Amino acid sequence: QVHLVESGGGLVQTGGSLRLSCTASRRPYTSDSMAWFRQAPGQEREFVAAISYIGNTYHADSVKGRFTISRDNSQNTLYLQMNTLEPEDTAVYYCAATARAYSNRSYIRPQIYDSWGQGTQVTVSS
Repeated sequence: QVHLVESGGGLVQTGGSLRLSCTASRRPYTSDSMAWFRQAPGQEREFVAAISYIGNTYHADSVKGRFTISRDNSQNTLYLQMNTLEPEDTAVYYCAATARAYSNRSYIRPQIYDSWGQGTQVTVSS
């Protein structure tokens, strides 16, 4: 497993921006595919975005055009740039890692990830 630590959450007004970071350690990070999920109170964990170890990116329809996932392998860090935030984006955001290659949209399934961060709260006020 890889140890993941998220940061960058907070309180922001509607239309604002935040950038989440997730720093990885204890496994060659460059071979992992990474993702962001979020979970609002009383709801299931939801896929947000993913990036394969070769840099292919995938975004949920609900965030496409507003959120961007990226990674800096030299810093072992995953990012999620979130723009034009909406109250519906309020949730705890988690980063996740897997050594498995993505196939058939497997990146949307939490079950394929074997490492998770502790989560960071994002609250968007209306």
